[in-house]
Amino acid sequence: MIHTVLRRRADGESVEDIQPDLLVLTGRRKGHSPSLSSIYRALAEHEKPQAYPEAVETAHADFAALQQRDYSPE
Repeated sequence: MIHTVLRRRADGESVEDIQPDLLVLTGRRKGHSPSLSSIYRALAEHEKPQAYPEAVETAHADFAALQQRDYSPE
């Protein structure tokens, strides 16, 4: 769904114009359009890694180090 929103926004459409064409596929709101706040929240989550690439890289390195420590023979 996020890719559809990104593509259509790149074509100049507003989130308000895109929202009625989207459908929630699972859960309580299955078959309905997502709320505008849900779409904006998803866009914000999608943009975080692009805004803070060094933080994402550090987090991945820290996680890999923790995994290696947990699985290394003692």
